Amino acid sequence: MDEVDEPSMGRRGGGPDSSASIASPTTETARVERVSDPSDAFQALGNEIRMDIIETMLERTDGDGPSRVAFSTLFEESGVDTSAGFAYHIEQLVGSYLHHYDDGYELTYAGERIARAIATGAYTHRVDQPPVELEDPCPFCDRRELEARSTDNVVTIACDDCGRSLLRLGFPPAGVEGHGDGFPEAFDRHHRHRLGLAADGVCPDCSGDVSGRLVTPSPSVADELPAEYDDHVQAELSCHCCGIEFRCPVTLAVLDHPAVVSFYHEHGEDLSDRPIWNVGHEWAETVLSEEPLAVRVVTELDGDVLALYVDERASVVDVQRSSADG
Repeated sequence: MDEVDEPSMGRRGGGPDSSASIASPTTETARVERVSDPSDAFQALGNEIRMDIIETMLERTDGDGPSRVAFSTLFEESGVDTSAGFAYHIEQLVGSYLHHYDDGYELTYAGERIARAIATGAYTHRVDQPPVELEDPCPFCDRRELEARSTDNVVTIACDDCGRSLLRLGFPPAGVEGHGDGFPEAFDRHHRHRLGLAADGVCPDCSGDVSGRLVTPSPSVADELPAEYDDHVQAELSCHCCGIEFRCPVTLAVLDHPAVVSFYHEHGEDLSDRPIWNVGHEWAETVLSEEPLAVRVVTELDGDVLALYVDERASVVDVQRSSADG
């Protein structure tokens, strides 16, 4: 498969702003309240005592959700000399990161998110992992020379023989540290589910609305592809809220389609057993139209053929099957 681009961030047009109403399934609309300005929210975290409070609160969060913690408990664990000084710091977190009740404090949604992000090391650690050899052959040159490496929290899957990079995506430090030499499998699962969510219209980062379209590969990706891939296109999946953007082979955008899952299941195959950087040589993509872009994605097993027709919005609009038995 051709390369999966690293997601890019940036505000895109058409997304909701902080004052917009979010449509609900009923006739009513959700109430959106802006708790603070981003600059104020992040400034509140710029203190070691406050960060310790956030971490202490996370330690008391279980599967049932945030637990309420008394002021006295938090103060005793803080190491701060005076309760008045500690009260000042905890008050800076109330609203954005803490709920204040008569009997204690609870993490807000934002408080739990930031606490867990810090726990992953995403903001504080950098992991450079030596190359790990992979058993999967290169889909371009068939040599078993693929390797995975992590540099500055970005994992690259590349072929030493032909020199091509197949995939380059960010991966939290905890993912590399926690899985050791087995991190490529965890990396595969992590991004397989992220792509699946995005292809299903839900942003894996913010849960916002994601739309798709077919695009020609960027110059950097086109340079990595063999000459016979000159007419290939990619699926671009973009979130209208946070602006995250994925580009991937059209095949990867349809892996979770029910027709694909059932087709492989009937043949005793499970595509989740194959990494996203090499889902099999039986796949082929053909551009059917350039204006608008349209692609046919075909896979064949034991003489049976499954064809999916993908329109310019990267949506499957038709499915056809043919059997070896006629």
